[in-house]
Amino acid sequence: MTEGDPIACSLNPDELQSRLDEIAGLGSESLITRKTDGDRHLLRFHGDAGTRQHLEAIVAAEAQCCSFLDLSLAQDGDALVLSIVAPAGAELVARQLANAF
Repeated sequence: MTEGDPIACSLNPDELQSRLDEIAGLGSESLITRKTDGDRHLLRFHGDAGTRQHLEAIVAAEAQCCSFLDLSLAQDGDALVLSIVAPAGAELVARQLANAF
């Protein structure tokens, strides 16, 4: 996220639905747990290489269309943890993205 990025998604409705379907599919296959820590959404996934590759692609894609979000992926033991944080005023977007998984 860079200072002053607009709080808006650049995807058109069809692209957004496709992205959400992709995210939901990965969530149903690999999501282990989710929790909220203050303004941070933490999603734990199985740590296999395929899940990592898929999550990295989603993080990169979201950086393009929703650059105001701060998404990061980290290894935690055998799991992968996706962190999603939004700036003030965009908390709903971060929650909706986290819930899409």
